[in-house]
Amino acid sequence: MGYCLILSVWKALRGWLPLAGLALLLPLGGHAQSLTVVLTDSVSRAPVIGASVSVPGTGVGAATDVNGRAILTPAPAAGTRLRVEALGYRPRLLAAPAGPAVLTLRLAPVAQAIEEEVLVTATRTNSRIEDLPTRVEVLGEEELLEENGIKPGNIASLLGDLAGTQIQPTSPTTGNADLRIQGLPGRYSQILRDGLPLLGGYAGSFGILQIPPLDLRQIELIKGSNSTLYGGGAIAGLVNLVSKSPVLGDPQLTITANQSTLKESNLNGFASGRNQQPGLLAIRGRHPPAKHRRRRRRLRGRAPCATSPCTRACFITPTTASLALGYTGTVENRQGGDVAVVQNQPRTLDRSFFVTNRTQRHSADLIYTQDSVAGGGLTVKGTASWFRRNVSTNTVDYAARQLSYYSEVSYLHRYGQHTLVGGLNLLGEDFEPLPAPGRVPLLNDYRYATVGGFVQDDWQLTSTLSVQGGLRLDHHNAYGNFLLPRAAVLFKPAPDFTLRLNGGYGYRVPVPYVNELDERELPRVQPLQGLRAELSQGLNGDVNYQHRFASGLNLNLNQGFFYTRLQHPLVLRDVKIPLGPNVTGTGLAWFNAGAPTVSQGLESYGRLRYEGTELYLGYLFTYARRRYDPANPNVPLAARHKLATVATQEFGEHLAAGIEASYTGRQYLEDGSSRPGYPIAAALVRYHTGPWTFILNGENLFDYRQTRREAVVLGDRTNPDFPELWAPVEGRVLNVSVNWKWLR
Repeated sequence: MGYCLILSVWKALRGWLPLAGLALLLPLGGHAQSLTVVLTDSVSRAPVIGASVSVPGTGVGAATDVNGRAILTPAPAAGTRLRVEALGYRPRLLAAPAGPAVLTLRLAPVAQAIEEEVLVTATRTNSRIEDLPTRVEVLGEEELLEENGIKPGNIASLLGDLAGTQIQPTSPTTGNADLRIQGLPGRYSQILRDGLPLLGGYAGSFGILQIPPLDLRQIELIKGSNSTLYGGGAIAGLVNLVSKSPVLGDPQLTITANQSTLKESNLNGFASGRNQQPGLLAIRGRHPPAKHRRRRRRLRGRAPCATSPCTRACFITPTTASLALGYTGTVENRQGGDVAVVQNQPRTLDRSFFVTNRTQRHSADLIYTQDSVAGGGLTVKGTASWFRRNVSTNTVDYAARQLSYYSEVSYLHRYGQHTLVGGLNLLGEDFEPLPAPGRVPLLNDYRYATVGGFVQDDWQLTSTLSVQGGLRLDHHNAYGNFLLPRAAVLFKPAPDFTLRLNGGYGYRVPVPYVNELDERELPRVQPLQGLRAELSQGLNGDVNYQHRFASGLNLNLNQGFFYTRLQHPLVLRDVKIPLGPNVTGTGLAWFNAGAPTVSQGLESYGRLRYEGTELYLGYLFTYARRRYDPANPNVPLAARHKLATVATQEFGEHLAAGIEASYTGRQYLEDGSSRPGYPIAAALVRYHTGPWTFILNGENLFDYRQTRREAVVLGDRTNPDFPELWAPVEGRVLNVSVNWKWLR
């Protein structure tokens, strides 16, 4: 609104400014030579308003008017370096021409605004990222668009690019994977969609494999114990997936087609629009069935699977309020097993192992905001998700459904130097096995309900010091009360330095089924009895240095640390169970360990940006220990050392290329044995012209595979064992994608 007002005043005064400028220049002689720079958008050819044209290090410069025109008087000497900058565009450096001239430039837009304008929604205050006492890492629309051209089917590999995170495969046949944060297993990470809990318990299966990147605007990551923000589950950290919203007068239509050497085919689409009327309908995403056949060398691997996710939303926007109604549906048939199954040969129980997962996920959500309630903002959120999963193998057959729901009412008010937000929420899960003749019964059903209240205050003490305090009280129907304090501090001793420190408490209630379990193991899990909730305390901090030199070079250095202590950790163990008179078998039961799990470490990275060049180097040290297991204390699959580097280069407005390399250090398995470190490399070439973007990408170029080191299928052919996956099993993969975006 402020921008529109300024623009209106500018239009009203524009006609008088030339006369005023002439009156000022006449006493000075009126013969000064000038340089006129005209800036336009390279895609739309529209004028770029409010851009700056300057001589670095001198203070000489001018801003562009509504016609995209900036005038430098007197004209800089020929060869003088000029810098051109505009919000949402890539900066440019060029040499001033000789004598008076009119210089026309086209600026290439970027999908993501500059860092200073990134707004974070996960903390509920919609604050700028550099103003938050809590450290938040954000992947913007530019990274999401690039990922859409590499892995359009899901966001799994993109989440693994965040510092301190790791995508851990849990099954070589169905390809399921977990998101690990700061060395802890995936069940301690909470995933939100627009601030609404998305996945959990039995319904967490294949979750991140069913979320495409095309209809996301940004991804926000907060590390450490953060249950104060959204309730139980965020012990290692939380990830908030922020959806794109329709923009008034800016309809969008994007289609992406992708083909890989794994014979994976994807066709994704996204469309949205918003008109002048109070109501509108927007299809936020449509992802037709993507059929792909993944073939593994030395692995009786994954067979064809078909997915058909769809997302629709309706937005109603009166003057001071907005209402968003959304629906997401996913139907998937994921199949794997013996090569005979992969090749669609007839199955026989005496020679073929197979596993089939048929899943349905239907979610509805509502977000209502009212910006003028007693000087503050009211937000009402609600979501309900129905999930069903049928599993068939040559040894077991079972099915279950889970209903999950979440609702929240919160109120935000800014009072002086304080930003206060408080609210109430209700969430729950209802899990029920679905018996049928011939099915193996699952032994657990449960109904969880939690009611909670929270309050948070962001207090700007001085221009250089701000603090954030929060408190949540939850009551769980089965595990009692949880009081969760949280605090964060931001200190800016100098313009280029930022220090952050934040800590909080977390909890997680027991659930019987987690992603780490093989499908055949779920019927063996015994009923939950005599368990306590897991509790955590976490501390995270970092020192950040960021400086932009007069030459245009941007340097960013960051050093962080983390510490998480998990009390009463849940451990799954083999137990004897009675099967009949004088007959016993083995089952799996959850127990609370008598000593904690502690994960601590350091995160370091440096980033250089200069014009179209960017270099990144990062290092992660993780020391995660199970103090309840002196014989095998190392947390499985938590690599002690991890290195990552990225280099990208833009060649003009149309062509860009990048390389990425990482090294994952030695890892330990559940039995205490270790596995060696390994390198991974990737490369990408992107060409953009008009509405078209073409991407050629290569992953795992060194073709490093766990199957080269050891077998990943052991034992009986009809009922094999699968060891823990600690390295890629896919090998080298190439893919090419074509993206078309409608331009007005």
